[in-house]
Amino acid sequence: MPDRGGGPTGPRMRVGRPSRRVRTLLMTLGVLAVLGMAFTMFAGFWTDWLWYRSVKYSSVFTTTLWTKIGLFFVFGLLMALAVGLNIWLAHRLRPPLSAMSMEQQSLDRYRMGIAPYKRWLLLGITSLVGLIAGASASSQWRTWLMWVNGVSFHQKDPQFHLDVSFYAFDLPWYRFLLGFGFAAAILSVIAAALTHYLYGGLRITSPGARATAAATGHLSVLLGIFVALKAVAYWLDRYGLAVKSSDFKATDNWTGLRYVDANAYLPAKTILFCIAVICALLFFATLWRRTWQLPVIGFGLMVLSAILIGGLYPAIVQKFQVQPNEQAKEAPYVEKNLKATREAYGIDDAKVTEYSGTGNTKDKTKLRDDVDSTASIRILDPNIVSPTFQQLQQIRNYYAFPTNLDVDRYSKDGKDQDTVIGLRELNLNGIPKNNWINDHFRYTHGYGVVAAKGTTADSEGRPVFTESDLPSKGDLGSYEQQIYYGEKTTTYSIVGGPQKEIDYSDDSGEKTTSYTGKSGVNLSNPVNRAAYAVAFSEPQMLYSGAIGEGSRILYNRTPKERVEAVAPWLTIDGDAYPAVVDGRIQWIVDAYTTTNGYPYASRTTLGDTTADSLTATNNSRAVVAQQNQVNYIRNSVKATVDAYTGEVKLYQWDTEDPVLKTWMKAFPNTVKSKKSISPELMAHLRYPQDLFKVQRELLTRYHVKDAQTFLSGSEVWQVPDDPTNKSGDAVPPYYLSMKMPDQSSQAFSLTTTFSPNGRDNLSAFMTVDAEAGTPDYGKIRVLKLPTSTTVNGPKQVQSQFNSEQDIAESIKLLKGGDSEVEYGNLLTVPLDGGLLYVEPVYVRGGGLKYPLLRKVLVTYGGATAFEDTLDQALNKVFGAEGPVTTPPDDDTTTNPPPTSNNPTVQEALTDAQKAFDAGQAALKKGDWEAYGEAQKDLQDALQRAEDAQSKADKASGSGGSGNKASPSPSGSPKPSGSPSATSRPSSSPGST
Repeated sequence: MPDRGGGPTGPRMRVGRPSRRVRTLLMTLGVLAVLGMAFTMFAGFWTDWLWYRSVKYSSVFTTTLWTKIGLFFVFGLLMALAVGLNIWLAHRLRPPLSAMSMEQQSLDRYRMGIAPYKRWLLLGITSLVGLIAGASASSQWRTWLMWVNGVSFHQKDPQFHLDVSFYAFDLPWYRFLLGFGFAAAILSVIAAALTHYLYGGLRITSPGARATAAATGHLSVLLGIFVALKAVAYWLDRYGLAVKSSDFKATDNWTGLRYVDANAYLPAKTILFCIAVICALLFFATLWRRTWQLPVIGFGLMVLSAILIGGLYPAIVQKFQVQPNEQAKEAPYVEKNLKATREAYGIDDAKVTEYSGTGNTKDKTKLRDDVDSTASIRILDPNIVSPTFQQLQQIRNYYAFPTNLDVDRYSKDGKDQDTVIGLRELNLNGIPKNNWINDHFRYTHGYGVVAAKGTTADSEGRPVFTESDLPSKGDLGSYEQQIYYGEKTTTYSIVGGPQKEIDYSDDSGEKTTSYTGKSGVNLSNPVNRAAYAVAFSEPQMLYSGAIGEGSRILYNRTPKERVEAVAPWLTIDGDAYPAVVDGRIQWIVDAYTTTNGYPYASRTTLGDTTADSLTATNNSRAVVAQQNQVNYIRNSVKATVDAYTGEVKLYQWDTEDPVLKTWMKAFPNTVKSKKSISPELMAHLRYPQDLFKVQRELLTRYHVKDAQTFLSGSEVWQVPDDPTNKSGDAVPPYYLSMKMPDQSSQAFSLTTTFSPNGRDNLSAFMTVDAEAGTPDYGKIRVLKLPTSTTVNGPKQVQSQFNSEQDIAESIKLLKGGDSEVEYGNLLTVPLDGGLLYVEPVYVRGGGLKYPLLRKVLVTYGGATAFEDTLDQALNKVFGAEGPVTTPPDDDTTTNPPPTSNNPTVQEALTDAQKAFDAGQAALKKGDWEAYGEAQKDLQDALQRAEDAQSKADKASGSGGSGNKASPSPSGSPKPSGSPSATSRPSSSPGST
């Protein structure tokens, strides 16, 4: 229909034009605004490129960028062409004349209004839909790269006999294409229909036919395309049944076909596919028949079939075939799900062994001796003692330790020792004065490792440090101690320029340094300075004299943040941990490859599955998931981040993982081979906690291999709540060197317990060999307790501890004054058919703000002990003495007097014994003031004894034996306000 001109216009009103100066000013401001916006966008892009180049992973940036750009333009243009072509075609097919009706007369105004702007309007509409479609498509870069680089799993699904890679890599891309096709078809139908209506091709109230033949044919083809796409959707839905999730029996995230899927939905989808193809052909046939009668009837039949065949028929099958004989009908499909789920989560080789839960040996002495060979019981809880590390080893306020420390293994004299380790990281909240120079130029890094034996505490209840002081020294030897990258380093620093940095302080004063590493981005370039000034909203970067030749900006400094940035296709474990490797501090980060497209494997939600009582109080320990819902996971990559240079290295750990192989094809030369891992680094690699938590959650249901048992739900377990606090969150797994019943020696392991669903007794104990580089690494062992008898679980054991009268009174005494009692990790150790529970008890008291180990709770076979040391508690439980050990001791005030034949010494020792007894009496009464006085008297007496003994030794020419102290007797805890001293390593692991 030709466009109609407008009607007569009235006289024009002259409007005053702005002056040339104003126009020039406005134009200048507009240009500056555009340039500002352009530079802001450029700054973000440029700083990202500079950062990736600085870490030598520029290929990750370019591959990701070009993939996003390619998808944006391809799918943006396709959408713009689809919509624009149909608008143009509808306009081209408009009728030459329109009926002179009120409807058409009212539309005349719109036709005349847009006539001068038709091309611009068409360009605007197509550009808008193209931008939206392109932006949506660019977010699918992972899907595209997995599809184009996918490798075979060499495993086929049991229903359609297709390789698993089809479901993991191909099907997600086909679904995206289908969704894009639906969006394009729907938008084209809407755009074409509106255009036809505007130009008279479609009429609502006008007399005569409601649509012209051209409009009918055009819209019929578009609807035919839509229905054809629906046919493709029905066909893909058939395969989608293999990865479809639903609630079923013992699991909320059941995945795969069930009886009703295989015998009702699958044939229904096939039938609906055929009906949709016929219906699409009927729409296309409208080009010749020029009537919508048959296509509308066909479409109605398709909708009716979808309701009857796709909805009602499966419900009938479920109601009358499955429910009356559910176990027999579902058993074959449950077996497929059991097999696939166990394979997908790496728990198919988990060894489940029956375990009695009650001790077999009557010889208590032998049992007592077996404890030391069965486990190196860690009484230093890394989740409790961080404040103690802070108080004793912070040295300066601008240093701090993480909330949760880590457990690692270090060897000394040929023996591995479980070690609690933390880094003295930078704490900006503790610097003398916060300003831009201090925060970002002077205070830039932490300094040194602090480590302590996990199995030992000194006589004061403090950690026995194997690496301490500032600069740190001890068993770890010489290494680069400056820490520029760490878990608490969340702000940027500018280093290496004119401004010197605070290195550390000692007795001789403050030491300064200047960063010499090659990390970070050079700020000598004025363009770089301007870009970072915009990116970080810090205009001072442009003119500050503290930035000059050699200045480099360090950012993205937490280990997890750096690994996630250089490998955005990996899921990052929540716990990065430090280790001293080859003279450098290296952060070790475990990373996972995941997919939610493994057929028949039930899904899990990583955020929920990996949550426990530690992540509830420390968000930094949460998993960094690219995909929260997954049904396949592998610890395929071990990553390291150098604490000084920030260098990131990715090592291939799982050499068989097809998902990792796919990503290595997409990002070549980013992952090093497993052979590149040095022996020194291998010694510190361990089994990751988040993977273990996922596996233990799956094993609560999938420890059974029999479909009938799975369906009955009688063997469902649960992860118990943490009994040491009232948070109601799951108990975290614990690292512990221990020996399982089928092992000949101790192995560094990750352990957890299970309880029956809805009950608190123990149903199973699970470990995984966490020692990397050993033949049994990753081997899961599960000790299954009998269902016919009841064995106390962690919560019941904790309740038993709290309810025993003697223990309750002792704890009440420990809580005297303003003291607080904190329970450490409740460790479980299988021993001779029974289960040994050990729990350290810490006290914060007096003027101290940090916990000290005061007592150890032990229970075995119904016997319970609450003593000062682990040895004493074990001796009491088993009624037998263990190996004689001497706890490390740095403070003579807790030690009873040694014997001596020197009268002066003997007199001093007698006074010391009296003071010691007086202190114990005051302690029982809770009289801390009297206790403090007695401790002073005790210290004075012991000093007199030592001085007298030294004089006697010199007189006899022996040079002095230094017989200074011996272990304090049972039942003599020191108050938390006792004097502190620097600890020395113990010669007896296992003593406290």
